[in-house]
Amino acid sequence: MKALIFDCDGVLVDSEALAEETLEIHLGQWLPDLDIPTLLSQALGMTTANILQHLEQLSRHLLPPDAAELVDSAIEARLARELTAIAGVHAAVSGIDLPKAVVSNSRRCRVLASLATTQLDGALGDAPIFTAEQVENPKPDPAIYHLAASSLGCSPSRCLVVEDSVAGVTAAYAAGMRVIGFVGASHVDEQQSSRLLAAGAWRILPHMRGLHALVDEWQSHLQGQDNNETAQ
Repeated sequence: MKALIFDCDGVLVDSEALAEETLEIHLGQWLPDLDIPTLLSQALGMTTANILQHLEQLSRHLLPPDAAELVDSAIEARLARELTAIAGVHAAVSGIDLPKAVVSNSRRCRVLASLATTQLDGALGDAPIFTAEQVENPKPDPAIYHLAASSLGCSPSRCLVVEDSVAGVTAAYAAGMRVIGFVGASHVDEQQSSRLLAAGAWRILPHMRGLHALVDEWQSHLQGQDNNETAQ
Protein backbone atom coordinates (compact mmCIF):
# COMPACT_ATOMS: atom_id res chain seq x y z
CA MET A 1 0.00 0.00 0.00
CA LYS A 2 1.07 3.57 -0.74
CA ALA A 3 -0.34 6.81 0.70
CA LEU A 4 -0.22 10.52 -0.09
CA ILE A 5 -0.30 12.72 3.01
CA PHE A 6 -0.92 16.47 3.07
CA ASP A 7 -0.23 19.05 5.73
CA CYS A 8 -3.18 21.45 5.89
CA ASP A 9 -2.09 25.05 6.60
CA GLY A 10 0.11 26.36 3.80
CA VAL A 11 -0.36 23.22 1.67
CA LEU A 12 -4.08 22.70 1.20
CA VAL A 13 -5.27 26.11 2.38
CA ASP A 14 -3.50 29.48 2.15
CA SER A 15 -3.83 30.23 5.85
CA GLU A 16 -0.34 30.92 7.17
CA ALA A 17 -0.17 34.60 6.21
CA LEU A 18 -3.52 35.23 7.91
CA ALA A 19 -2.42 33.36 11.02
CA GLU A 20 0.91 35.19 11.19
CA GLU A 21 -0.74 38.59 10.86
CA THR A 22 -3.16 37.74 13.66
CA LEU A 23 -0.33 36.49 15.87
CA GLU A 24 1.68 39.65 15.19
CA ILE A 25 -1.21 41.85 16.35
CA HIS A 26 -1.68 40.00 19.63
CA LEU A 27 1.97 39.33 20.43
CA GLY A 28 3.00 42.87 19.57
CA GLN A 29 0.72 44.01 22.38
CA TRP A 30 1.66 41.30 24.86
CA LEU A 31 5.42 40.99 24.22
CA PRO A 32 6.47 44.46 23.01
CA ASP A 33 10.18 43.85 23.62
CA LEU A 34 10.45 41.18 20.89
CA ASP A 35 10.88 41.36 17.12
CA ILE A 36 7.70 39.39 16.57
CA PRO A 37 7.68 39.21 12.71
CA THR A 38 11.20 37.78 12.59
CA LEU A 39 10.58 35.29 15.37
CA LEU A 40 7.31 34.11 13.85
CA SER A 41 8.96 33.48 10.50
CA GLN A 42 11.28 31.05 12.29
CA ALA A 43 8.39 29.26 14.02
CA LEU A 44 6.34 28.37 10.94
CA GLY A 45 4.57 25.04 11.32
CA MET A 46 4.65 24.88 15.12
CA THR A 47 1.49 24.72 17.23
CA THR A 48 0.14 28.00 18.60
CA ALA A 49 0.83 26.84 22.15
CA ASN A 50 4.46 26.00 21.37
CA ILE A 51 4.99 29.31 19.57
CA LEU A 52 3.62 31.24 22.54
CA GLN A 53 5.64 29.24 25.04
CA HIS A 54 8.84 29.79 23.07
CA LEU A 55 8.33 33.54 22.65
CA GLU A 56 7.31 34.10 26.26
CA GLN A 57 10.63 32.57 27.34
CA LEU A 58 12.44 35.18 25.25
CA SER A 59 10.52 38.14 26.66
CA ARG A 60 10.55 40.14 29.89
CA HIS A 61 6.74 40.07 29.78
CA LEU A 62 4.20 37.35 30.55
CA LEU A 63 1.36 36.26 28.31
CA PRO A 64 -2.25 36.17 29.49
CA PRO A 65 -3.20 32.78 30.95
CA ASP A 66 -5.65 32.17 28.08
CA ALA A 67 -3.35 33.49 25.35
CA ALA A 68 -3.44 30.33 23.20
CA GLU A 69 -7.23 30.19 23.18
CA LEU A 70 -7.51 33.92 22.43
CA VAL A 71 -5.12 33.67 19.50
CA ASP A 72 -6.59 30.48 18.08
CA SER A 73 -10.12 31.87 18.27
CA ALA A 74 -9.03 35.10 16.54
CA ILE A 75 -7.23 33.17 13.80
CA GLU A 76 -10.19 30.88 13.19
CA ALA A 77 -12.61 33.82 13.00
CA ARG A 78 -10.43 35.41 10.36
CA LEU A 79 -10.04 32.16 8.42
CA ALA A 80 -13.82 31.80 8.31
CA ARG A 81 -14.01 35.19 6.57
CA GLU A 82 -10.94 35.22 4.33
CA LEU A 83 -9.54 31.72 3.78
CA THR A 84 -8.92 30.41 0.27
CA ALA A 85 -7.59 27.11 -1.04
CA ILE A 86 -4.08 26.90 -2.45
CA ALA A 87 -4.18 27.53 -6.21
CA GLY A 88 -4.63 24.30 -8.14
CA VAL A 89 -5.04 22.10 -5.09
CA HIS A 90 -8.57 20.89 -5.85
CA ALA A 91 -7.48 19.44 -9.18
CA ALA A 92 -4.25 18.06 -7.70
CA VAL A 93 -5.99 16.26 -4.86
CA SER A 94 -8.83 14.93 -7.00
CA GLY A 95 -6.57 13.83 -9.85
CA ILE A 96 -4.31 11.47 -7.91
CA ASP A 97 -5.68 7.99 -7.27
CA LEU A 98 -3.96 7.10 -4.01
CA PRO A 99 -5.18 6.73 -0.42
CA LYS A 100 -4.83 10.15 1.20
CA ALA A 101 -4.64 11.65 4.68
CA VAL A 102 -4.20 15.05 6.31
CA VAL A 103 -1.64 15.57 9.09
CA SER A 104 -1.72 18.95 10.82
CA ASN A 105 -0.33 20.73 13.86
CA SER A 106 -3.53 22.77 14.04
CA ARG A 107 -6.38 21.72 16.27
CA ARG A 108 -8.95 19.45 14.67
CA CYS A 109 -11.81 21.95 14.67
CA ARG A 110 -9.67 24.39 12.63
CA VAL A 111 -8.69 21.76 10.08
CA LEU A 112 -12.28 20.63 9.61
CA ALA A 113 -13.50 24.21 9.26
CA SER A 114 -10.71 25.10 6.81
CA LEU A 115 -11.45 22.11 4.57
CA ALA A 116 -15.18 22.84 4.65
CA THR A 117 -14.73 26.56 3.93
CA THR A 118 -12.59 25.81 0.87
CA GLN A 119 -14.68 22.77 -0.20
CA LEU A 120 -11.62 20.57 -0.01
CA ASP A 121 -13.49 18.18 2.25
CA GLY A 122 -15.30 16.96 -0.85
CA ALA A 123 -12.08 16.47 -2.80
CA LEU A 124 -10.50 14.54 0.08
CA GLY A 125 -13.55 12.38 0.67
CA ASP A 126 -13.07 10.02 3.60
CA ALA A 127 -9.35 10.73 3.99
CA PRO A 128 -8.50 10.51 7.72
CA ILE A 129 -7.33 13.62 9.54
CA PHE A 130 -4.62 13.56 12.19
CA THR A 131 -4.05 16.59 14.42
CA ALA A 132 -1.78 17.73 17.22
CA GLU A 133 -4.27 16.80 19.97
CA GLN A 134 -3.69 13.11 19.19
CA VAL A 135 -0.01 13.01 20.18
CA GLU A 136 2.03 14.11 23.15
CA ASN A 137 4.61 15.90 21.01
CA PRO A 138 3.53 17.66 17.76
CA LYS A 139 5.72 18.41 14.74
CA PRO A 140 8.73 18.63 14.45
CA ASP A 141 8.49 15.40 16.48
CA PRO A 142 7.62 12.52 14.10
CA ALA A 143 4.94 11.06 16.42
CA ILE A 144 1.98 12.34 14.43
CA TYR A 145 3.39 10.85 11.22
CA HIS A 146 4.04 7.53 12.94
CA LEU A 147 0.41 7.60 14.08
CA ALA A 148 -0.81 8.34 10.56
CA ALA A 149 1.20 5.51 8.98
CA SER A 150 0.08 3.04 11.63
CA SER A 151 -3.57 4.03 11.28
CA LEU A 152 -3.39 3.81 7.49
CA GLY A 153 -1.70 0.41 7.70
CA CYS A 154 1.10 1.74 5.52
CA SER A 155 4.85 1.52 5.96
CA PRO A 156 6.39 4.99 6.42
CA SER A 157 8.73 4.29 3.50
CA ARG A 158 5.65 4.04 1.25
CA CYS A 159 4.18 7.38 2.33
CA LEU A 160 4.70 10.57 0.30
CA VAL A 161 4.16 13.78 2.28
CA VAL A 162 3.59 17.37 1.14
CA GLU A 163 4.78 19.93 3.71
CA ASP A 164 5.50 23.66 3.65
CA SER A 165 7.41 24.17 6.92
CA VAL A 166 10.75 23.13 8.34
CA ALA A 167 8.93 21.64 11.34
CA GLY A 168 6.70 19.58 9.09
CA VAL A 169 9.46 18.37 6.77
CA THR A 170 11.61 17.50 9.79
CA ALA A 171 8.80 15.45 11.31
CA ALA A 172 7.92 13.49 8.16
CA TYR A 173 11.57 12.88 7.24
CA ALA A 174 12.32 11.63 10.76
CA ALA A 175 9.36 9.26 10.45
CA GLY A 176 11.02 7.69 7.41
CA MET A 177 8.77 9.21 4.75
CA ARG A 178 9.58 10.85 1.42
CA VAL A 179 8.77 14.58 1.63
CA ILE A 180 7.89 17.19 -0.99
CA GLY A 181 8.56 20.75 0.14
CA PHE A 182 5.74 23.00 -1.07
CA VAL A 183 6.63 26.69 -1.56
CA GLY A 184 3.55 28.00 -3.38
CA ALA A 185 1.64 29.62 -0.51
CA SER A 186 1.45 33.38 -0.06
CA HIS A 187 3.58 33.47 3.12
CA VAL A 188 6.68 31.80 1.62
CA ASP A 189 9.91 33.77 1.12
CA GLU A 190 12.67 33.05 -1.38
CA GLN A 191 14.86 31.24 1.17
CA GLN A 192 12.24 28.65 2.08
CA SER A 193 13.22 26.16 -0.63
CA SER A 194 16.75 25.87 0.72
CA ARG A 195 15.44 25.54 4.30
CA LEU A 196 13.14 22.70 3.33
CA LEU A 197 15.85 20.88 1.39
CA ALA A 198 18.17 21.20 4.38
CA ALA A 199 15.45 19.74 6.61
CA GLY A 200 15.17 16.66 4.39
CA ALA A 201 12.81 17.49 1.52
CA TRP A 202 13.24 15.25 -1.53
CA ARG A 203 11.82 17.68 -4.09
CA ILE A 204 10.55 21.28 -4.08
CA LEU A 205 7.07 21.99 -5.47
CA PRO A 206 6.40 25.63 -6.49
CA HIS A 207 2.80 25.06 -7.68
CA MET A 208 0.26 22.30 -7.18
CA ARG A 209 0.04 21.71 -10.92
CA GLY A 210 3.38 19.87 -10.61
CA LEU A 211 2.28 17.45 -7.89
CA HIS A 212 1.07 14.71 -10.23
CA ALA A 213 4.47 14.45 -11.95
CA LEU A 214 6.27 14.16 -8.61
CA VAL A 215 3.86 11.48 -7.43
CA ASP A 216 4.51 9.56 -10.65
CA GLU A 217 8.27 9.91 -10.17
CA TRP A 218 8.00 8.65 -6.60
CA GLN A 219 5.85 5.69 -7.61
CA SER A 220 8.30 4.76 -10.36
CA HIS A 221 11.11 4.84 -7.81
CA LEU A 222 9.14 2.54 -5.48
CA GLN A 223 8.37 0.20 -8.35
CA GLY A 224 12.07 -0.01 -9.15
CA GLN A 225 12.83 -0.88 -5.54
CA ASP A 226 10.11 -3.55 -5.52
CA ASN A 227 11.48 -5.09 -8.73
CA ASN A 228 14.99 -5.20 -7.32
CA GLU A 229 13.78 -6.90 -4.16
CA THR A 230 11.81 -9.46 -6.18
CA ALA A 231 14.85 -10.20 -8.36
CA GLN A 232 16.97 -10.83 -5.27
